[in-house]
Amino acid sequence: MKFGVEWCIHCLALIALCLAGQAIAAAQGDGYAPGGAPVQTAGVRPALLRDVGLEQKLNDSIPLDLTFRDEQGRSVTLGQFFGSKPVILTLVYYQCPMLCTEVLNGLMRSMKELPLEVGKDFNVITVSIDPKDKPMLANVKQEIYAGLYGRPGAEHGWHFLTGDQPQIKQLADSVGFRYAYDASSGQFAHPSAIMVLTPQGKLARYFYGISYPSRDLRLGLVEASANKIGSPVDQILLCCYSYNPATGKYGFLIWRVIQASGAITVIGLTLLITVLLRRENYAIPKPSA
Repeated sequence: MKFGVEWCIHCLALIALCLAGQAIAAAQGDGYAPGGAPVQTAGVRPALLRDVGLEQKLNDSIPLDLTFRDEQGRSVTLGQFFGSKPVILTLVYYQCPMLCTEVLNGLMRSMKELPLEVGKDFNVITVSIDPKDKPMLANVKQEIYAGLYGRPGAEHGWHFLTGDQPQIKQLADSVGFRYAYDASSGQFAHPSAIMVLTPQGKLARYFYGISYPSRDLRLGLVEASANKIGSPVDQILLCCYSYNPATGKYGFLIWRVIQASGAITVIGLTLLITVLLRRENYAIPKPSA
């Protein structure tokens, strides 16, 4: 029985070491350098693409006084779409032959999976980076995507804007969206991403690519709203998942899982050792009188 107690103590030490190793591995593999900065990979880019990219400016505010034109050609400011709801911002151009359509399609598919609704719980602003795009084309885009989204009121919550070059450039710079125009093809080179902003116009989350998991988008909107939208389930999920700026995704909080599992293991082994020690004491024969 003495061997059993010693064995449990050794197990306790080994488990503690394993848990510490898992925590270190998780920290090293989460997309961050030891100093906490996102890991960057170097590569050679074509000349046109050297100035194309996306620089996160989390917690920065966009200029809400910038003026654009809505789908009807009316002059509007960005501030008109903020104030009470979080906002998803997309920068595309309406005559894009491929990538921009994929970005909008990916966003639309993700939003259809959300219990939250465009126009009711959040707004979407799509701004063309091409100053040649006109309100007529923006109106067509709105009709298409509001129809595909398929919920009432989408046309009042998903706005497609056009503008002049100075305003477009200022907005793009404020969110770190760097693009370039290729005169030979008449097309724009640009990153593919969407951004979630707070009702006050501060950048809260960036999501990369052309596919945006509905869970991530949902949690981003709930956090950007300061938990004013969403359900109790969302609050639980936010305790288990954390946004990683390096990947633009929400990841499971491995540290909390390790801490919880470690605590349960230690408590269980402590109880086991206590039981074994008591049994050992009972097993020792008492001296006869």
